[in-house]
Amino acid sequence: MLDHAMISDTHEPERPIRGAVRVLHDVLGGLGAEAPNAPDDAATAQLGDVVDRLDERAFGFLLLMLALPCCLPFVYLLPQLVALPMLALAGQMAAGGRHPWLPKKLHERSFSVSAFQGVLSRAEKYVGWVERFASPRLAFVTGRIGVRLVGLLMLVPIASILTPLPSTNTIPGIGIAVTSLGLIERDGFLVILGLIIGFIWVFLLVFLGAEAVQLIRGWLGA
Repeated sequence: MLDHAMISDTHEPERPIRGAVRVLHDVLGGLGAEAPNAPDDAATAQLGDVVDRLDERAFGFLLLMLALPCCLPFVYLLPQLVALPMLALAGQMAAGGRHPWLPKKLHERSFSVSAFQGVLSRAEKYVGWVERFASPRLAFVTGRIGVRLVGLLMLVPIASILTPLPSTNTIPGIGIAVTSLGLIERDGFLVILGLIIGFIWVFLLVFLGAEAVQLIRGWLGA
């Protein structure tokens, strides 16, 4: 198993040769190949298995994998399944966790390997486009103290994914995905950009929701 040190303020590892989505593809592919007596399209894995195979950037990789289903249109059920693990991960970052730990129920939560592989394939070109512009910068954002604050702030857009309204997961999902890429690439600018995207959506959701309530009250009072 790889060393699971989280993020160091003084040590900046080299950027990965392969893209983040390709790393996740390889991890899921390995889990699918190890599934006993299951065809490729029926193989399942547990979230805990993914965590155990990720390197020191496990928070970023796992949050990216879980955020991508929320970003893409016409992906159903998965966003609702991944929101709670995302909240748990962001909370651990805020608490200063060095490597993801999932409660037993979340650790053992199974998912279809082929379904996630399909999501990764659909998202790869968009993630790759963002990665071309990524570079280590604003190191204080991805340092130990900065990551704790980032985890705390991420709780807000992640929680908004649970809002039971159509298409409410896409924009916060994009924000979380961009933030996750920033954590993986040690790019503080991307981290901040992703948080801004997420918080703009939350502001609009709250503002428009309040306006809708006032409108409904007006109709009822008329």
